Amino acid sequence: MTSKPPPAPRIRKSSEQVREAVHQAVVDLLSDPQGSDLTIPAIAQRAGVNHTSVYRRWGSREALLADVVVTRLERDWPLADTGTLRGDLTAWVEAGVASIRTPEGRLLIRAVALSMPGSATAQEGRAQQLGRRMDAIERIRERAAARGEDPPPLDRILDQLVAPLYLRAIFGIDPPASGYPELLVDRLLGDTGKAQGAATA
Repeated sequence: MTSKPPPAPRIRKSSEQVREAVHQAVVDLLSDPQGSDLTIPAIAQRAGVNHTSVYRRWGSREALLADVVVTRLERDWPLADTGTLRGDLTAWVEAGVASIRTPEGRLLIRAVALSMPGSATAQEGRAQQLGRRMDAIERIRERAAARGEDPPPLDRILDQLVAPLYLRAIFGIDPPASGYPELLVDRLLGDTGKAQGAATA
C-alpha cells in the first residue's frame, strides 16, 4: 500500500503564494489515484495553510474550483491576435484542444461541471467559469468588428465552439488528432468567414 505524501509544512506565505499553493493542492488532490477527498480541510492541509484562510478567501469549495479552472485555462488557453476572425477563433480552439488533452485540463473542467449539480454555490462556480470564457470570446468578436468583419453572435460561438470542447473534456473523449479546430470553425463561419479572412489578409 502506497503511503500518501505528508502535507506541506505550514510557513508564512504571501497572498499570492497562498493562492498558488492552494491551487496546486486542488490539482494534486484531483489527480490522486487513491481518490482523495476534495474538501476544504484536505486542500488546506495539502497546501500547508490554515483552512480558515481558504474559507475566508474563496467561501466554498465550488468557488475555489472555479477559480482554479479559470486561472489555469486563462494561462493555457490564451487569446491570439492573428489579424482575422477565422484565425483568432482557430487559434483559440487549438489552445483549448491542447488544454483538454492534458490530464489536468480534463480533470479541472470535469470537477467544476460535475460537482454538486443542484447547489447554488456549484451553479455560481460554473457561471463564473463560463462568464470569463465568454468575456474572452467577446474580445475576439470586438477585435473582428473593429477590423470590419461580421462576427457571429456570442451564443452561436458558445454552442458551436465551446460546448463541443467542454463535452469532450467532461466525458474524457479526446478531440481528433488533426483538423478538429478548423472543422469547428468552418461549421461556425462557413464560406463567409473564409471570404472575410481572405479580404482582410
